Amino acid sequence: MKKALIVQGGWQGHEPKQVAEIMAKALRENGFEVEIADTLDVLRDREALKALDLIVMEWTMGKIERDQLEPLLEAVASGVGLAGVHGGMGDSFREATDYQYMVGGQWVAHPGGDGVEYWVNIVDHEHPITRGLHDFKVKSEHYYMHIDPAIKVLATTNFGDVVMPVTWVKMWGKGRVFYCSLGHVAQVFEQDPQILEMVTRGMLWAAEGKALAER
Repeated sequence: MKKALIVQGGWQGHEPKQVAEIMAKALRENGFEVEIADTLDVLRDREALKALDLIVMEWTMGKIERDQLEPLLEAVASGVGLAGVHGGMGDSFREATDYQYMVGGQWVAHPGGDGVEYWVNIVDHEHPITRGLHDFKVKSEHYYMHIDPAIKVLATTNFGDVVMPVTWVKMWGKGRVFYCSLGHVAQVFEQDPQILEMVTRGMLWAAEGKALAER
């Protein structure tokens, strides 16, 4: 059975516990054994992290210590998948640039605050995460991000003439990384079934990299 660790906490406005439960349920329905931790100290155990198939980060802002960050970086580089949504992975640990490098982007602003209505446009119709999905509208925070040019963009949104990634994947060493800027609070997942479908597929895709890395 594949194993996943979800690390939830940080700023409570993003409902980390509720969002973590949504992602845990999706993983369990796909045959995963899931542990949910509410402390970053769980990241200190290098060998335990490397034994996982997937790590899901759901921790907005806060501070990560070097002896918590380094095992996480090493585990993903060894082949463990990394996945997350919204500020739970895209606005974590603002001083930890190595973490942002691994994720592939960092939140900068959400003009208009919560409740902005905008389109999410599927731009890669062949990737297993987005195959068969179609453009949809969401009402939430509209994330403007600094991004790594190394990411592979699967879905976007528009800020005027600026095309901004919403969903992407990348590699960190042998590890697969998946990120989606949707998921401000638990209710967002109820707005369109494609949101949870895309996030679930993203987590599964990231976790599949472990077996490939061990070949």
